Amino acid sequence: MITANDLKTKGIACLEESLANQPEAVITVRGKESFVVMKIDHYHYLREMELEAALYEAKQDVSSGRFSKDNIDQHITESFVE
Repeated sequence: MITANDLKTKGIACLEESLANQPEAVITVRGKESFVVMKIDHYHYLREMELEAALYEAKQDVSSGRFSKDNIDQHITESFVE
């Protein structure tokens, strides 16, 4: 973990040191976990996995018939208006 004070005094060097052996690091502010920093490659990997999960879910919805061919106004009316 990196404290906000460490980050303030050491700057980017503190981040580089913390990320040398791990893909992400937590920054604490006043003892509370507040932020996560990570290497850009790790971020891109996580983002790709998020998009893959969304694509998988969409494919599951289509194969199960959970989709609508209505226009957006019709879909919203049917979905949210009681």
